[in-house]
Amino acid sequence: MRLRPSALLRFYSLCGLLIQAAATKNKVKGSQGQFPLTQNVTVVEGGTANLTCRVDQNDNTSLQWSNPAQQTLYFDDKKALRDNRIELVRASWHELSISVSDVSLSDEGQYTCSLFTMPVKTSKAFLTVLGVPEKPQISGFTSPVMEGERMQLTCKTAGSKPAADIRWFKNDKEIKDVKYLKEEDANRRTFTVSSTLDFRADRSDDGAVLRCRVDHESLNSTPQIAMQVLEIHYTPSVKIISSSSWPEEGQSIVLTCESKGKPLPEPVLWTKDGGELPDPERMVVNGRDLRISFLNKTDNGTYRCEATNPIGQNSTEYVLIVHDPNALAGQTGPDHALIGGIVAVVVFVTLCSIILLGRYLARHKGTYLTNEAKGAEDAPDADTAIINAEGSQVNAEEKKEYFI
Repeated sequence: MRLRPSALLRFYSLCGLLIQAAATKNKVKGSQGQFPLTQNVTVVEGGTANLTCRVDQNDNTSLQWSNPAQQTLYFDDKKALRDNRIELVRASWHELSISVSDVSLSDEGQYTCSLFTMPVKTSKAFLTVLGVPEKPQISGFTSPVMEGERMQLTCKTAGSKPAADIRWFKNDKEIKDVKYLKEEDANRRTFTVSSTLDFRADRSDDGAVLRCRVDHESLNSTPQIAMQVLEIHYTPSVKIISSSSWPEEGQSIVLTCESKGKPLPEPVLWTKDGGELPDPERMVVNGRDLRISFLNKTDNGTYRCEATNPIGQNSTEYVLIVHDPNALAGQTGPDHALIGGIVAVVVFVTLCSIILLGRYLARHKGTYLTNEAKGAEDAPDADTAIINAEGSQVNAEEKKEYFI
């Protein structure tokens, strides 16, 4: 049986459709294990961003990168968007990598990698662009500042994304009590950040270095710093230093007037007892030093040093007492009269003690006769007394009593 040409054409078309359907079915079955893989990317404004899309299993299926506006950037190795900043890095069945140079804030957003399977599979990568803060500036400082005046210094930086952090330091020591302000810029993408330092000027702050430090993740751990050296003007402080703690007649003494102030006070003024120095020949002023030669009692008194600068004046006093070296020697030598008196008293007391002790021993140590032994005291006449005395001598040994 012969088929008509039209029937034969329909037969071939049917076979082709069956073969195409089978191929499509196999392709869909094989693509079930195919997934594009991407990663989020963070880049500093002006830098280069690398976008990579990988597929572990791919049976010659095309890959495509598109931007946040859904414009195709690359389809396999074919560039689709006219942008000289976008270039192909690598294109294969398993990877499609592109680079975007000189990245701007407007490039930030979600980029899409598409794998053209049935159905199409996609993976998202978010590109974050960091805005670099501008170099900080310190405002509000006028030089010089008078002691006691209130100062307000403001450090400001613009263009950061996200908002930068500002910290204050004085001579490398951080200052905590500051005000912080964050404002969105006109582009609605970046921020202007400012910090205000409020304090009262003190003479101890003269020469201090204030640092405004800006920290931001785009600076790669290298902060931006603005510096300001403080200049504080203040009235003088005065102190007198003596070259001798015990000035004596005939010696010399130097009184030094130490004065500190800004501007530095020059010269200093020396006075004595509220008037001029009375003896310019012996009292010589050399800069801040007052030298007094051949001291005597007339030099005793109150000496004043006065220091003045454009801010004000200050003074201090020193009371000079000149000592007599001879009187000092008499006071410090041994008092021989006093020592002699003490020795005499000691000797006298010792002798008296010896005499009293001897008399005591003499009275209480030895022998004595009782009235019976004496006998003669009761005799009526002399003859009887003699007889009794003689008898008493014979019996004395028997009548004797002993006391120890």
